[in-house]
Amino acid sequence: MATKTTIGEARNYIGESVTIGCWLHGKRSSGKIQFLQLRDGSGFMQAVVVKNEVSEAVWEAASSLTQESSLYVSGVIREDSRSKIGYEMTVENVEVIQISTDYPITPKEHGVDFLMDHRHLWIRSPRQRAILVIRAQIIQAVQQFFNERGFHLVDPPILTPSSCEGTTNLFQTKYFDEDAYLTQSGQLYMEAAAMALGRVYSFGPTFRAEKSKTRRHLIEFWMIEPEMAFVDHEENLRIQEQFVSHIVQSVLQNCRKELETLERDTSKLENVLAPFPRISYDDAVKFLNEKGFEFTWGEDFGAPHETAIAENYDKPVFIERYPTSFKAFYMKPDPQRPEVVLCADLIAPEGYGEIIGGSQRIDDPQLMEQRFEEHELPKEAYAWYLDLRKYGSVPHSGFGLGLERTVAWICGLDHVRETIPFPRLLYRLYP
Repeated sequence: MATKTTIGEARNYIGESVTIGCWLHGKRSSGKIQFLQLRDGSGFMQAVVVKNEVSEAVWEAASSLTQESSLYVSGVIREDSRSKIGYEMTVENVEVIQISTDYPITPKEHGVDFLMDHRHLWIRSPRQRAILVIRAQIIQAVQQFFNERGFHLVDPPILTPSSCEGTTNLFQTKYFDEDAYLTQSGQLYMEAAAMALGRVYSFGPTFRAEKSKTRRHLIEFWMIEPEMAFVDHEENLRIQEQFVSHIVQSVLQNCRKELETLERDTSKLENVLAPFPRISYDDAVKFLNEKGFEFTWGEDFGAPHETAIAENYDKPVFIERYPTSFKAFYMKPDPQRPEVVLCADLIAPEGYGEIIGGSQRIDDPQLMEQRFEEHELPKEAYAWYLDLRKYGSVPHSGFGLGLERTVAWICGLDHVRETIPFPRLLYRLYP
């Protein structure tokens, strides 16, 4: 019995006979030779069936295969310098599991809506597989970064009693007899966890009922949200730039083949090494005015503004110290200049926009009480959050990284819908 392996591991069996469970991605024939393009999730490989080297039954079995038919194929792995992966299989046996008929995604061009309706099948294609492999590598890099630095993974609740950032963009549901909302962020709970465990991070789904159709928006998306006790604004920025550098370098190191499949210009990613450039909100406003944008101090940046600023740099750039007026209530004002807060957004290059938002948090109980009043926030729902400032308050900071925007940037994608296996968009809840 031949050794069972995968396409990805077959390189370890050069000259040996192996068996691989797989699907037929495509096929071409030149009369007496059939070239089978096989995939098994770990990669793609060519298998060659030579008519006069196999039995008639094996030849007929290979001939019967259609796109996405499933099979066990056995044969000898041989080095092949023309192959992208450096080897192929000379087939000895084909055992058909199921013949697939009328597979809907043929090699011709299909429209986006058609592909999204068949997303459960579209993810089998080389390009979509490459994106999902890179996404998995990013997640692995995130966990490695925090695990190696003494952070604890903490899971905040997905159902929450209210929102400190307003409820207009929240999905409402019933929690027995009470109103509840799907979370937009685990940050407030992570602050509580940081007071118990020092350095923590969460990684989970968040939901935004925003009727937006831009290429940067999903309704359901995944956030990585670290929170750190005894860390100020400056240290927070240093951790963020090390974090993003680590993610990008990890993908470059481990996903070269996938980046090639996506035809990603990796030279743009090689530059992503800490430290990152920084620009103040004030200087960003001056820069935009010089570039001909009509923009006044006190407004928030939109996508065109972020892109114009990012184009000046070949790596991500921090925009820091935004006006207090439009930033979240929990951000700590700059002691030297209370009209701005100790916060920063990290803007990715190449027009991908904000991938991180972070700040030092208010640690003064009186100021936090004042913010609750100014923003008319429900104290009864968040009395516990105010408690964090009453019992051993400390300087602390945190940030949130959007996974899908990060995947889009690293992969060089036009739209975030390809960054998640089953995207939830304004008009799409299927499949």
